[in-house]
Amino acid sequence: MPGLQMFEKIVSEKEERIDLARACLMIAEDAYPGLDVERYIGDIERLAIRLRARIPQSGGAEERVVALNQFLYGDLGYWGNTEDYYDPRNSYLNEVLDRRTGIPITLGVVYMELGRRVGLPLEGVSFPGHFLVRLRLRGGALVLDPFTGGAPQAEDELRRRLERVIPDRARGGVPLAELPLDEFLEPASNRQILSRVLRNLKGIYREAGKPERVLEVLNRMLVVSPDASAELRDRGYVYQKLECWRPALKDLTDYLEREPDAPDIDDVRASLLDLSVRCARLN
Repeated sequence: MPGLQMFEKIVSEKEERIDLARACLMIAEDAYPGLDVERYIGDIERLAIRLRARIPQSGGAEERVVALNQFLYGDLGYWGNTEDYYDPRNSYLNEVLDRRTGIPITLGVVYMELGRRVGLPLEGVSFPGHFLVRLRLRGGALVLDPFTGGAPQAEDELRRRLERVIPDRARGGVPLAELPLDEFLEPASNRQILSRVLRNLKGIYREAGKPERVLEVLNRMLVVSPDASAELRDRGYVYQKLECWRPALKDLTDYLEREPDAPDIDDVRASLLDLSVRCARLN
């Protein structure tokens, strides 16, 4: 799997050296064999050159954000795909660049990649239920929503978002106004962003009943997060569904070695018993 090996090489770099756009495009290689990654990297660079020409040399951070929003959403017509949110194309960066639409995290990647190329040190935020972007400013931070045209997010809007995804019982009775908002606005690492993109795809393809696609996604998830026991278990189950008995046996065995007190230990053991019988018949 040369493509997977190259992906591993990129994501094994030090965090600050991970090429986020390139890694996202490599995720798309599973669904688009032969994808010209360099062409799309070049497209991003050319967009940044056009954007840079519109920003005055003396422009401050806020002016650059305004110029980025106007260029990306006004001039180029990028938009958040509310009509078909779970279309897998919304999670593939090549499709987002071609179709100029996507979901919060992939639009966020485009937003950050362009912004960083014009001097905006934008950071991703894995906000519960909705990926956001933030820009550190003197005395605080500007939080932006790449899904809605880069709109700035006020504190009350952020708390309303939290209310929609964190029910009262999960807050332990803590009033919404007292939730420590800063904890939810910590910057996401490049690996965390890649993991979130892949989790979206995993859910989409699992719901669609496409185990081959789920397997491709899980292979990449385990490259990004090798210690993710749940993904190792899930890959074992996918192998089992695809009748790849030996890889399934190995993954589920490794899972129990990692998680000897796993809450699903009985189910996994039952699968291991079945797989052991099937593997014995192969000899």
